[in-house]
Amino acid sequence: MKNLQASIFSFLSSLSKTVHASLALTIILFLSLFYLNNGFSFDRLFWSGIARYAHAIVAIMWIGLLWYFNFVQIPNMSKIPDDQKPAIGKIIAPAALFYFRWAAALTIFSGLILALLNGYLEDALTLSISSGIPKHTAIGIGMWLGIIMAFNVWFVIWPNQKRALGIVDCDFETKTKSTKTVIIFSRLNTIFSLPMLFSMIAAQNLY
Repeated sequence: MKNLQASIFSFLSSLSKTVHASLALTIILFLSLFYLNNGFSFDRLFWSGIARYAHAIVAIMWIGLLWYFNFVQIPNMSKIPDDQKPAIGKIIAPAALFYFRWAAALTIFSGLILALLNGYLEDALTLSISSGIPKHTAIGIGMWLGIIMAFNVWFVIWPNQKRALGIVDCDFETKTKSTKTVIIFSRLNTIFSLPMLFSMIAAQNLY
């Protein structure tokens, strides 16, 4: 029993092995639900499903980290002893920001691919002005909110966060100003996150 527990712990201690195991279970589930039942074809519907799944995964990573920063890290930084803060600023935050900014980019990219595959990309981006389809209007609102949020991540939050964390050298005044900018735009993205998610989910119940 101890050897089994040790083996399980050793396996789960590896993030790579854990992720691979999750992917393997997903493939098994996919084959069980589709291939062994009625089969599947590598058609537009298949690739649309793959794009939707990828979109959901990276979006969860992005919004999850956005909420982590706003609900956990930022509110509790003042409570952390000064001698422990470098661990957050030098190790935890840069790692989280790596996944944060790339998840944002991949969320937008996969969302645009999904809309293109399903034939409503142009209609959604123009908020369905010409067709008047409520579903596409709702998706378009969500898409534009997401694009604005991703822009904030890459062109406002990340450059200022590098100065705030000391990744880029700057004077104390600039560092303080950058920290305030990060908080403001992070809060703005948090404001946008709920209506963005609402628009995307509500679109599924519209026609």
